[in-house]
Amino acid sequence: MSNTDGLLLVIALGGNAFMKKGEGVEKQWENVKRAARSIVELIKKGYRVVVTHGNGPQVGLILEWIYRASPHLASTITMDMAGAMTQGWLGYMLQQAIGNELEANNLPRRIVTIVTQVLVDPNDPAFRNPTKYVGPYYDCKEAEEIAKKTGWVFKPDPRGGCRRVVPSPKPLEIVELDAIRRLVSQNYVVVAVGGGGVPVTRSNNGLIGVEAVIDKDLASSLLARRLGADAFIILTDVDYVYIDYGKPSQRALKTLTSSEARRLLEQGQFPPGSMGPKIQAAIEFVEERGPNAYAAIGSLDHALDVVEGRKGTRIVKG
Repeated sequence: MSNTDGLLLVIALGGNAFMKKGEGVEKQWENVKRAARSIVELIKKGYRVVVTHGNGPQVGLILEWIYRASPHLASTITMDMAGAMTQGWLGYMLQQAIGNELEANNLPRRIVTIVTQVLVDPNDPAFRNPTKYVGPYYDCKEAEEIAKKTGWVFKPDPRGGCRRVVPSPKPLEIVELDAIRRLVSQNYVVVAVGGGGVPVTRSNNGLIGVEAVIDKDLASSLLARRLGADAFIILTDVDYVYIDYGKPSQRALKTLTSSEARRLLEQGQFPPGSMGPKIQAAIEFVEERGPNAYAAIGSLDHALDVVEGRKGTRIVKG
């Protein structure tokens, strides 16, 4: 029996778990199988795991495919529907790959995907200032031409090129939380809150979907807090959190207190469309969960090392 037994991790997978920059959809299975190996390595060590994931490239592709195939359908297949489609698409891939990896390691195939709705405020100011990147990378001149035809909003991506941006309201409540909690208690690996969840608001007639994409790290942090997770782990395509990222003075950060992280965030060290929400999500988790919990950000290729503090950036309350 190891001292990791029973510790609950919420693992937020970045988009590189499915498609790395410059890759097409044909690489998805290869990447998902690599992610599955990392997750099952954690399970073998005794951790309990809930998996969340991004969907930016995929939801953007769905909307683009619909527009190019049938422009008249673009207004009827809304972004919340596209988000639900990606939860099924990507959840299926993770569910199969993780399940196969569990069986290959003589572990029970106990994994399930939940199409998750997440409540947002219809008056959230994010609806007036879209910042969330979705879809493929474009040359900025091409993006300008597409914007003229579609009314979509594009912004430069810090990683290069231009991408479509959409509203990213704050997650308030996870509708299917009780179901997720029950499955975790029965030792299921649960894939949930895919792409930040399908954004919904409350109306007199119940829940209704809205055109937005919730940041998956903020939604994952909310899920981790509501589940009482011991750690919140963001696995992405960078090995550490950096200050002065991309500059000659760039420096990796191995540990951060929540107050230090907040100060650097307020100084503009972490852009709102990339590392900013990850840092905010980590701060919210550790400040609510207290000194015995931690958040970590690091490379998907070194998941176990990130979880156990040998690599990546660890954020603690302080």
